[in-house]
Amino acid sequence: MLKPTPLFWAIPLVVVLSVASAEPPVANSAGTKIPGTEYTRKADVIYGRKHGVALTMDVILPPKPNGAAVIWVVSSGFNSHHSWIEGPQFAKNMSMLLDRGYTIFAVVHGSVPRFTVPEYYGDIRRAIRFIRHHAKSYGIAPTRIGISGASAGGVISLMMGAAAEEGNPEARDPVDRESTRLQAVACFYPASDLLNFQEEGQNVIPIATRCGHAASYKFCDFDQETKVYVPITDSQRIDELLAEYSPITHVTADDPPMLIVHGDADRLVPLFQASKMIDKLKAAGAKAELVIAKGKGHSWKDMWTNEMRYIADWFDVHLAAPK
Repeated sequence: MLKPTPLFWAIPLVVVLSVASAEPPVANSAGTKIPGTEYTRKADVIYGRKHGVALTMDVILPPKPNGAAVIWVVSSGFNSHHSWIEGPQFAKNMSMLLDRGYTIFAVVHGSVPRFTVPEYYGDIRRAIRFIRHHAKSYGIAPTRIGISGASAGGVISLMMGAAAEEGNPEARDPVDRESTRLQAVACFYPASDLLNFQEEGQNVIPIATRCGHAASYKFCDFDQETKVYVPITDSQRIDELLAEYSPITHVTADDPPMLIVHGDADRLVPLFQASKMIDKLKAAGAKAELVIAKGKGHSWKDMWTNEMRYIADWFDVHLAAPK
C-alpha cells in the first residue's frame, strides 16, 4: 500500500503546472547520437515547470531497449546542473545499464542554493509521474521503473523509494494522477538520517555548512498575510523537519527492493548511514542489501566499471519483465 504524502509544512508546496500531451514534449524529438557511443540522447525534455522556469531531464536510449527504465538523479551536495550530463562521459558512465537495455532518464532538479530539500523531493516525484505517464512513448513499462544516484542523488533515491505518493485522481494535469511508486532502488553512498549524520545526535547542518550546501536546510514558513517567507530558526523544529525529510523515517514493509553501495573509508557520509537504512528495511520485512566497497571513500574513479555492476545486477533482478 502506498504511504501518504509527507507533511512538508515548513514551506508551501511548490505548484508545478504542465499540461501533459499525447507525446512527451522534447527539445529534439528525434534524438541525437552521442559521439563515441551507440546511444541516442533526447536532451532538455521538460517534465514540469515551477516559479516560471522549466524542469528538465535528458533521456538516453540504448541500442536494444529491454522495456525497463532507470531514473538517474543528477545531484551532488544537492547541486544539480545539466552540464554534468552533457557530452559523452555521462553516457559512458551509464554504459553498463545502457548495454543491458535500460533507458536512462537523467533528471535535473531545482538546485541549491535557490531551493531546499522538500522541493528537490517534489521535483523528482514530478519526474517519476511524468515518466510513468509517458511510458508508452518511451518504449518502457510503467511497472518497471527504478531509481539511482550518488551521494545527494542517493538520498533522494532512498526517499523516493521509502515515501511513495499516490496520484491525485482529480488533478487537472493527468501527469499528477500518476503514482510515484518505484519497483527498485539502487544507489551509491547516500545519507539516510539527516538528524544523526556523522554521529548520533549531530544533525547534517554543520557538515553541510562546511561543504557549501547549507541552503538546502534553510526552511521557511510562508506568511499568508504578508506574502513573505519567514525563516525557521527554532532548533527543535528544524530537527523535526530533518527527521521528516530523512528516508529512514519512512521505512515500511512495502518499500521496493533497495540496494546501497557504500565505501567503508567514506569520511563525508559514514558507512553507518547505509547500514542503518538497510538494517531498518530488513527489520520491516523489505528486500534490502548493502555492498561495502573496501577502502573506498566518498566517490571513487573506477566505480562506473566495477561497483556499477551491483547496481545493474540489482535492476536485472527487480526490474525484469514478468514471465
